[in-house]
Amino acid sequence: MADDGGEAVYYVISDLHIGGDEQLGEVEFLEELLGFLRRLERTEERVELVINGDAFGLWEFTDVDGIEKFDVLVETYPELFEQLRATGESIRITLLPGNHDHELAAYDAYVDRLAEYNVDLVPEQSIERAVGDRTVHFEHGHQQDPNNRIEDWGNPYATPLGYYYNTLVTTRAGQLSDRGKFNWLKDVQAVTPTERMPVWLGSKYFYREMSPLLRYALVPFLLLFNISAILAVVAGLDLIGVWSMPVDRTTTFLGQFGAAGTAAWFLLSVNVVVAGLLMLVGIPLYLLRRDIRKTIDRFGIFETGLTVDAEKPYVEAAETVFEERPETAVFCYGHTHRPRTRKVDGRLLVNTGTWLKRLHRRDGIIGILPPVFYPSYQLCAVRIEAADGGGVAAEYEAIEKPSPMVEELTLTERLFTVGREPNVALPDRTVVGGDAGTEPTE
Repeated sequence: MADDGGEAVYYVISDLHIGGDEQLGEVEFLEELLGFLRRLERTEERVELVINGDAFGLWEFTDVDGIEKFDVLVETYPELFEQLRATGESIRITLLPGNHDHELAAYDAYVDRLAEYNVDLVPEQSIERAVGDRTVHFEHGHQQDPNNRIEDWGNPYATPLGYYYNTLVTTRAGQLSDRGKFNWLKDVQAVTPTERMPVWLGSKYFYREMSPLLRYALVPFLLLFNISAILAVVAGLDLIGVWSMPVDRTTTFLGQFGAAGTAAWFLLSVNVVVAGLLMLVGIPLYLLRRDIRKTIDRFGIFETGLTVDAEKPYVEAAETVFEERPETAVFCYGHTHRPRTRKVDGRLLVNTGTWLKRLHRRDGIIGILPPVFYPSYQLCAVRIEAADGGGVAAEYEAIEKPSPMVEELTLTERLFTVGREPNVALPDRTVVGGDAGTEPTE
């Protein structure tokens, strides 16, 4: 173990989601994780690594049950478990269950098996750690999510709504992913919120699975749809004799270019006709859909959706913890996969993000092309330690990993997202309490 003297320093990671059926078993960040663990193995500080839930994707295993899932993990990732053993000889490693690996709290055998690799499994919903005269509250965060809350903690048969989504959708995607022209379906876990799933599937079909000939034939029409819709209205006004000037001038202008002008006129006419037909059908369908949605909302049929506010439940949970235990300076959680900080009542709310790939939706600027889901990594560990003046500091340490953009986006997708790449910068270092107040520091 490292030197026991001095203040403890906590490194926090979460949402690794290691393991699962077939393609879900691929860990794209394995080398980066091993490198991070090797760095902690060599530290001279008094460090504790807190793995704050969803270290493993136990929900994503459908062919094995109970403690057998751990056997599969060890067999599949021997290098990882040996590195955990080596790092655990130098520092303390504490593991909390999340929703995807809630079974860690359901079988006592997991405690003993993980202890063999120097990992201290705490099968509780939360833990606290001291930083000076303040404390840090750690929990995965799924207990604040009604779709993934485990009402009967420790029950191996607990099946919240999120469990069914994973067994019916996520694991099936892992089993089918390698059948595509490109192995993209395994990224289903990176699609958040879950309501974006149909849009993501449509996007990947268009850019990855659709016949290239068909896709490139559709692109001009989809790009010109907005213009064609306007021209369809203008053409309608010409047909009924209200306003003929735009059509007459367009005909005269294109007529100057001979055969090329005729071809352009034909292409434009086809676009206008299709756009006009879609408008005739689409407008009443839109009005009908809006009226049905209002009726559904009025009856409250879908009062509980799959989308959970990324901040509100955790702000409320943190406020409760801060009120009941005033010495708590930091409420640290994961689950939502969004690395961010927020000040609450003079204390700090910290989300540790995810090591999975993240997908950022980028809608087309013009036309009705499907949105592009831009991939990125935001691998990070949060370092929490005592700060000067009696405060507590939280700082994100980035673990570098090359962007998957070139390999995973088609040329068409890259062209449509030029200049619209997501900002993957991590939050600044923040100090709370003591003399520093709650201001970010460089």
